[in-house]
Amino acid sequence: MQSSLSIVLTLLATAVGVVVLFRFLHLPALLGYLAAGVLLGSSVLNVAQNSVQMQYLAEFGVVFLMFSIGLEFSLPKLFAMRRTVLVVGGVQVLATVAAAVMVAMAAKAWAQTGLPTSPLLQQLDWRAGVVLGGALAMSSTAIVMKALTDQLQLDSPHGRVVVGVLLFQDLAVVLLLVLVPALTQPADQLLWALALAVLKAVVLLTVLLVFGQRWMQRLFDLIAKQASHELFTLTVLLITLGLAWLTELAGLSLALGAFVAGMLIAETPYRHAVEEDIKPFRDVLLGLFFLTLGMQLDVAVLLREPLWVMICFALPMAFKAALVWWIVRSPLLGAAQMGTAVRSALALCAAGEFSFVLLNLANKNALKPLLGAELLQVLLAAMVLSMLAAPLLMQHSERIAAWGVARFSRGDAWMNQALNMHQSATQKIALKGHVVMLGYGRSGQTVAQVLRSQGHTVLALDLDPDRVREARAAGQQVEYGDAARQNTLATLNMGSAKALVISFANTAVQLKVLHDVHALAPQLPVIVRTHDEASVTKLKAAGAADVVPELVEGSLMLASHALLRLGVPMRRVLHAVQAARSDGYQTMASYFHGADDAEHGEVQLHTVVLPAGAWALKHSVFATRDRLQALGVLLKTVRGGLGDVLQDDELGEIDSAWVLQGTATALDKAESLLLKG
Repeated sequence: MQSSLSIVLTLLATAVGVVVLFRFLHLPALLGYLAAGVLLGSSVLNVAQNSVQMQYLAEFGVVFLMFSIGLEFSLPKLFAMRRTVLVVGGVQVLATVAAAVMVAMAAKAWAQTGLPTSPLLQQLDWRAGVVLGGALAMSSTAIVMKALTDQLQLDSPHGRVVVGVLLFQDLAVVLLLVLVPALTQPADQLLWALALAVLKAVVLLTVLLVFGQRWMQRLFDLIAKQASHELFTLTVLLITLGLAWLTELAGLSLALGAFVAGMLIAETPYRHAVEEDIKPFRDVLLGLFFLTLGMQLDVAVLLREPLWVMICFALPMAFKAALVWWIVRSPLLGAAQMGTAVRSALALCAAGEFSFVLLNLANKNALKPLLGAELLQVLLAAMVLSMLAAPLLMQHSERIAAWGVARFSRGDAWMNQALNMHQSATQKIALKGHVVMLGYGRSGQTVAQVLRSQGHTVLALDLDPDRVREARAAGQQVEYGDAARQNTLATLNMGSAKALVISFANTAVQLKVLHDVHALAPQLPVIVRTHDEASVTKLKAAGAADVVPELVEGSLMLASHALLRLGVPMRRVLHAVQAARSDGYQTMASYFHGADDAEHGEVQLHTVVLPAGAWALKHSVFATRDRLQALGVLLKTVRGGLGDVLQDDELGEIDSAWVLQGTATALDKAESLLLKG
C-alpha cells in the first residue's frame, strides 16, 4: 500500500517532467497536466487508486480560476464590447446548447422507436443536452489568450471578436454553475428547482455586490495599511474561500462564490496586487484539477470507441467554427472580412477548461446516469484531443485565413489585408506614449502634474491605499501595487510606454526595478530619483537613463537663485549648474559631515589640522599623498597656517589644514597616518 507522501511525490515528479516536455514543444502547460493524469490514471500506471481527497483539493483550482475570471471581469469593458459579446458570444453559446439539446432529444426519440441505436445515446434527454451543449460551447481562455498575446493580435479585429466571445462564455459558465445542480431534481420538481436556484443566485449576488463592495474596500484599506504581504495574501485567501463556502451553503457551487469575490475586488485599486498574490495558488491547484481529470480518462476508450471519439472530436469543432464564421460574416456584426471570420472561428472551435468543469459538476450531481459512464469517457477523450489541436490551429490560422481569403474573396484580398493592418496599427498607436510613474508621493505627484500639463498621460503605481483611493476618486490613473514585483510591472504596459519615472528613493528596490524593466522593455528610458549622489553610479550602471539626486539638485537650485540675486548673468548661472552636472555630480560627491549626518559608508570630506610633532610635518606632501592613496583616501588640498597652498616637494607646517576625501573608515586610518605615521 502506497503512502500519501509517495503518491504526492509521484504526482509531482510526473507533472514536472511532462509539463517540461510540453513547454519544450511549445504546448500549454494544462495539456501537460492532462497528459500526466492520463499516464498516472487507472488505465495506465494506476498510481493513485483512491483519488477522492485529491479531487476535493483539485476543486480549489476551479475556485481560484473563477476568482481570476471575476477579477478580470469589467462592466465598462462589457458595455464597450456589448455588441460583440451579446451578438457573437450569445448566439454562439445559445446555438450550441440548442443544437446539443435537439440532438439529445432526437437520440431519445430514436431509442423509443425500438430501432437499433448506439448504447452511448440511449439515456440522453434534454437535461443531458443542456450539460453537453454548455460543455461543448466553451473555448479555452488559457490557450486562446496566450496565443493571441504571443502573436500580438489582442487588438486585431479577430482578437476583439475572440475576447468578446470568451467574455460571454465566462458569463454563461456562471449561469450554468447555477443550473446544472438543479437539473438533478425529478421532472415534477424541476421547474421549481430551477426557479429556486436562480432566485437564490440573484438574491445572493445582489446582496454581495450591493453591500459587499463598500465592505471590501474598507477591509483592504485596513489590511494594506498594515504593510504586511503575508497578511494581504491571507486576506485574499479568506475572502475567496469564504465566499465560495457561502454560496455552497446556499446550495450553489463553490466556483460561483469565488467569481463574486473576484468581481468585488476588481472594483478596488487592489486588483493587480491581489491577482499576483493569487496566481501561484490558482496555477498549481488548477494544474492539479486537470491532472485528476486526466486520471479519470480511460485510454482504452480510444480502442473501444474510436469512431465515436472522432465524431465527438470533429463535429463540435466543425459546428462551432462554422457558426462563429457565419455570425462574424453576417450583417449582425457588420459583415466583417473573411480573414477576421476565419481567424475567429479557428480560435474558438476547440473545447476549453470549463468544458471539463461542467462535465465534472454534472458527474458529481447525479447526472452521470443520463450521460452514461462510457459517453463521459468518449467526451473526455474528444475534448483532450480538441485542446491538443487548439494551439496548432492558432499557430497556422494566418495561413488558413490567407488561403480562405485568396480562395473565396480574391478581389478583396489586398484591401482586406491593408484594412486589417491599418486597424491594428491604429490600435497600437493609441496605446503608445504614456509615462509610467512608480511611487505617487509628493515628488511623484509633482512630476505627474507637470507631465500632464504638457499633454502626457501618466499611469502611476503606489503602495499607500489612502493615496491611491484619493487619487482615483479625483480621476487620476493610479493603481495599487508593489513595484518590486516584476509581474506587477508587466501589467503597466511597459512595451508601449514612452518613459518610466521612479519617484521613490529606495535604492535597493530601484535596482530591482531597473533589472525587471530591462527584461520587460529594454529600450524604455528610466528616470530615477535618489536621495543624494551616493547611489548615482550604481543606478546608472543598472540601466537608468537619468538619475536625479534631490539634495544636490535642490542645492544647485538654491545656488542658482542666490547667484541671480547677486547680479550674476543667467548665462553664467546656467553654465555653473551644467558644469556641476556634467561629470555625474562627481565634483559634488562629498561634503563635510556633522554630528547630525548619518554615515552609510559614503564618500565624505574631512579636515585634519597638523599639530607640532605630527608625522606628516617630517615628510614631503608628495610622499604623504602616495601613502594616503594606498589607504583609499584622496588628498584634496593642503593649506598652510597662513593660508598658502603648499607644493608637492614642500614639508607641511604646524597648524596646516589637510583636506581629505574618502569613506569614514579610510579617513580614520588616514588621520592616524598624518599624526603618527
